[in-house]
Amino acid sequence: MNSSLTALGGGSPVFAAPMAGGGTTPELVAAAAQAGGFGFVPGGYLTADAFADRLARVRALGIPFGANLFAPTPVPADPAAYRRYRQEMQAEADRYGIRVDDVEPTEDDDHWQAKIDLLLAEPVPAVSFTFGIPSAAVIAELRRAGTIVLQTVTSAGEARLAEAAGVDALVVQAAAAGGHSGTLTPDRLPDETPLPLLLAEVRAAVGLPLVGAGGIATPEAVDAALAAGAEAVAVGTVLLRSPESGASAPHRAALADPARRETVVTRAFTGRPARGLRNEFTDAHTADAPVGYPAVHYLTSPIRKAAVRAGDAERVHLWAGTGWRHATEEPAADILARLAAHQ
Repeated sequence: MNSSLTALGGGSPVFAAPMAGGGTTPELVAAAAQAGGFGFVPGGYLTADAFADRLARVRALGIPFGANLFAPTPVPADPAAYRRYRQEMQAEADRYGIRVDDVEPTEDDDHWQAKIDLLLAEPVPAVSFTFGIPSAAVIAELRRAGTIVLQTVTSAGEARLAEAAGVDALVVQAAAAGGHSGTLTPDRLPDETPLPLLLAEVRAAVGLPLVGAGGIATPEAVDAALAAGAEAVAVGTVLLRSPESGASAPHRAALADPARRETVVTRAFTGRPARGLRNEFTDAHTADAPVGYPAVHYLTSPIRKAAVRAGDAERVHLWAGTGWRHATEEPAADILARLAAHQ
């Protein structure tokens, strides 16, 4: 294959999805290139300086790679709902002797402009956006810098909006994906449309190249996405147990735990829909969690960090897509090569 997207890497249609918050490391991006694919350095949750450092580390390897940013689309939490949830969270924080009942709602843009300036000053081959669609002006600037611009979408309607904004390609993310949904309407849970069907719907709506994402963990799932109209696929969860992954020890253990039976979509950790392995935290708080990103993310962050330090998987965000049982401890390049074996 040598389409406009697979040409970004070494010709493989299997890309490593950007997993912000630690899942994706420079080593994982390098492994994607080693397998003939393409990886993205995630900029989410990082300062501009930290993001620049990650980019520099990967750039020094001399491999093709991209970057991913959270486009700012703050969803302010209802003040009363936030206060109620904050009291609920203090009961969880008490387990670790920490306080969160004084955490005020934080609404920030994740250092948006500084990161855009960085990518314009030191362009990378591709940049993908999640959570929101950047302005047409930002997209045009990146394209003039020689960067291919991709946008995460979760429906045909979102795909039309992204096409109108001027992006080059779309990452079509099904609800089966692990971690945050890229939905532009986080007040509503994404439809549980299977990826092949979603790709077909988007393909009928727009003429842009497509990358399929969400629940892809086998060569057969790769085949199905490509047959449905994708030029490439992006995988994440299936890489989380690899040596190159930055997933925490509790997260890795949970992915391998046969007692884990299902994934759930929850706002309990961040105020935005995200899929992860069911645990005590999701059971206790999914029904009560308010919509509100990034305010809820900052509220629960100290609890989640304390839980990781304590090895307590019941209060950690165990992001996982529906194909999590296929995650193995093999080198990431081997996993990616196996997924692309039919191509």
